[in-house]
Amino acid sequence: MIKLTETGVYLIDGKVCPAEKAGAPLSPEAARENTIAYQIMRAHDRSKDKKKMRLRFDALMSHDITYVGIIQTARASGPKEFPLPYAMTNCHNSLCAVGGTINEDDHVFGLSAAKKYGGIYVPVNQSVIHQYAREEMAACGNMILGSDSHTRYGAIGNMGVGEGGPELVKQLLENTYDIDAPEVVLVYLTGAPRHGVGPHDVAIALCGAVFKQGFVTNKVLEFVGPGVHNLSNDFRLGIDVMTTETACLSSIWETDETTRTFYETHGRGEKFKELRPGAVAYYDRMIEIDLSSVEPMIALPFHPSNAVPIRELQEHPYEILKAVEDEAKEKFGGKVELHLTDKIIDGKLHVDQGVIAGCAGGLYENLVEAAAILQGGSTGNGDFALNVYPASVPVSMAVTKNGVAAELLEAGCIMKTAFCGPCFGAGDVPANNGLSIRHTTRNFPNREGSKPGQGQLSAVALMDARSIAATAANGGVLTSAADVDYTVPDLPYQYDRAIYQKRCYYGFGKADPSAELKFGPNITDWPKFDPLKENLLIKLAAVIKDPVTTTDELIPSGETSSYRSNPLKLSEFALSRRVPDYVPRSKAVSADASALKDGKPSDELLAAAKALGLSEETLTHDTSYVSGVFACRPGDGSAREQAASCQRVLGGGANIAYSYATKRYRSNCINWGIVPFTIDESEPFAYESGDFLYVPGVREKIRTGVETMEGKVLRADGSVFPITLTVKGLTEDEKTIILEGCLMNYYAAGYGKD
Repeated sequence: MIKLTETGVYLIDGKVCPAEKAGAPLSPEAARENTIAYQIMRAHDRSKDKKKMRLRFDALMSHDITYVGIIQTARASGPKEFPLPYAMTNCHNSLCAVGGTINEDDHVFGLSAAKKYGGIYVPVNQSVIHQYAREEMAACGNMILGSDSHTRYGAIGNMGVGEGGPELVKQLLENTYDIDAPEVVLVYLTGAPRHGVGPHDVAIALCGAVFKQGFVTNKVLEFVGPGVHNLSNDFRLGIDVMTTETACLSSIWETDETTRTFYETHGRGEKFKELRPGAVAYYDRMIEIDLSSVEPMIALPFHPSNAVPIRELQEHPYEILKAVEDEAKEKFGGKVELHLTDKIIDGKLHVDQGVIAGCAGGLYENLVEAAAILQGGSTGNGDFALNVYPASVPVSMAVTKNGVAAELLEAGCIMKTAFCGPCFGAGDVPANNGLSIRHTTRNFPNREGSKPGQGQLSAVALMDARSIAATAANGGVLTSAADVDYTVPDLPYQYDRAIYQKRCYYGFGKADPSAELKFGPNITDWPKFDPLKENLLIKLAAVIKDPVTTTDELIPSGETSSYRSNPLKLSEFALSRRVPDYVPRSKAVSADASALKDGKPSDELLAAAKALGLSEETLTHDTSYVSGVFACRPGDGSAREQAASCQRVLGGGANIAYSYATKRYRSNCINWGIVPFTIDESEPFAYESGDFLYVPGVREKIRTGVETMEGKVLRADGSVFPITLTVKGLTEDEKTIILEGCLMNYYAAGYGKD
């Protein structure tokens, strides 16, 4: 189904040739420039160093969890207007679980910012962020930076990168996005999908093949091959948006007449451009996918890479689900249990809920095909329910006008608005021990909205809309769409931009400096952060030994998003569902750090300093005292900067890891002044919360580019051990940001202005 090649390959006139057999027609470095990815990135690169890219983007995208913080950070440097198109959507509105006006206050602030600085404002429920970008913002050969991890538009020829908010701030202040020139992985498609197979099936199979071994981490995926031309645009988009779950940096696809039709359908035919690799292109690795061999898939809890063919789950339901139950018991320490095997009745798995939603599931063709499967049927009046969220009002209008929505409603589906809630735990939360099958992007723990810390736990499995519809038609009994006889109607998408034109605010190029920003009572400024001193003393506030720690564990999604514009209140939720004691521990460190600044070190700090060989004077005047987190591989998942900023607000100043799951989380740490230490994975981290870690001379070492640093660890029993830490690959700007204490301080000090 999927074959991985770890060594480099050439694509010569469209044909794959292993590097060792290619006769070196061009060097890998020269031929890599002929990939589509490098053709686009070089056109946006402002660097003179081929190995260090400094990218300027064509447009920016944010939603309402992130845009307030971005604008608050940027306005500290006094921008007059947005220098590039910046669209702010409102698809993550959290339904304000805490009550009050704060949810809509953020939206009012967003519109006022669009008027003042010349932004594009997309009101609530008009579109999910990525569908609006596809329909209105993307263009072949362009690059878009979004403050959402699923910023992926490669299937229509536009490279998308998802990052934390501070990286968008840099673009708003006409700075650059700085990365090491990335490797490119060829994704070579052949064949055509079978009956009943949809984009999520291909995407889940891809995630399962590459994620756990880090095969494409921080690399660019480039999709070419004869199989591309056998896929519709919606099918390509459905695969493409899920490349985020492989941990890649970005993605790009070759374009063709199908792509041209997409742009023409959306009234933007001039945005089409043919994109294809040069005659000789080099790729660092290769993934081969025979589309005809992909079967309907399911991604079991608790990650999109837990991929299993639906057929296998039907054949061995007890063994497979028992393994998920055991994983839940281990993950949550036995405090709460998941009972999925109870859902097996007469050898068949009964599901409680289905959801088709968001940037992955709510696409037009998914809804058309789901309706075809459900035509004349019923979702039943038992426990099972199916909720459908079209990705935008134009999609909703199209399925309303052509009768697809009526067919879904007649079958018992509930049609909802364009909203990302089911993807981040703010909508359609299943009952305790419920099992929801979803065509959405993620199924991390708590991502569906359950709260294990309060004894509530439900589970999400990812499936394609087609098999979800087949399951619905079978009354909630898990069913593969491949086993259902149905015909897909010929109903081309009829796009109508009128609703956007009537409701969206298009302010780019029309900034009004006299317009006032409208602040609600929950919108607060960031607290002040101190520059890094000569030495660093860290008290570990959380030690997490899981193989991967997601951003949802670092700062939970869902109702916590109600406080997205209030850094102090939001920080109260940091690690709350994974390490409940983290917040009080960090606050205690922060209180001691404040006392230290006043020249009043606590007895505990004085004792720790003595054991580590620091004088009281060095401790008081030359040492930053911060809390820290150890996690094996933190940061998988969302681009939400709050995963790092909440640590910083609570007094955090360092993370220690074997590696960082994504570039975007590491960038967030740097931009918030958190030193991103790594340690050698061959040495198990033997220390616990409450232990101290001292790094002398850290400021000078970071300033001069010393990447390896020797430190000491003080255990609770008074023993002291050496530790070797590394901080690799910092750019000159990143060094300065860390030294200044955060990105805001960096700009306030006059840096970052070309």
